[in-house]
Amino acid sequence: MKTKVIVLLSGGMDSVTALHVSMRDYEVVGAISFNYGSKHNAREIPFASYHCEKNGIPHQIIDATFMGKLFKSSLLLNGEDIPEGHYADETMKSTVVPFRNGIMLSIACGYCESVGAEGVVIGAHSGDHAIYPDCRNEFMEAMSNAMQLGTYADIKLICPFVDVDKTEIVRIGAGLKVDYSQTWSCYKGKDTHCGACGTCYERKEAFELSGVADPTNYEQ
Repeated sequence: MKTKVIVLLSGGMDSVTALHVSMRDYEVVGAISFNYGSKHNAREIPFASYHCEKNGIPHQIIDATFMGKLFKSSLLLNGEDIPEGHYADETMKSTVVPFRNGIMLSIACGYCESVGAEGVVIGAHSGDHAIYPDCRNEFMEAMSNAMQLGTYADIKLICPFVDVDKTEIVRIGAGLKVDYSQTWSCYKGKDTHCGACGTCYERKEAFELSGVADPTNYEQ
């Protein structure tokens, strides 16, 4: 019998690929998206809903807009402009939303135990480590321990991409026939991917280096 899991699903490339990997390896009993007041939430979440509906997966959208009101980050609607440049640039640290993954995983963990599931899947990958402290191995290990210790069901944290980069994620997704035209990356959240912010650079590089055709339209 396969392990029952909940998938954190933003609607971005990583989480959508994690959803498809989870459908292959586990029994996916639900997916959770968070509206936390980011500039690109309105662009991402419909793609999360699309993949859930297509695959018959129950989808919960959690109102976490308190983060957008109380936290400081250029990623949030009340924040400064999104910086342009490569994802690894120092300026990209302004897009960190403090303890975002910790908050989301805590909620997902409670939901997971409530619906009788056994694990939570998150699509964090090695390319996030330089900028986002709540994507690093040490953090994920600590959260995994907390989730197991804090639940009767011994909820497990599953991180399929924690040691691979976005290029490898695209290769994996291509093998699973993920439709990347139905995903969103750009932090600016406009009608079209800007092509200039860090996540757009990373998206373009991942397709180029993986040899997978990029279905994305970019402003530049």
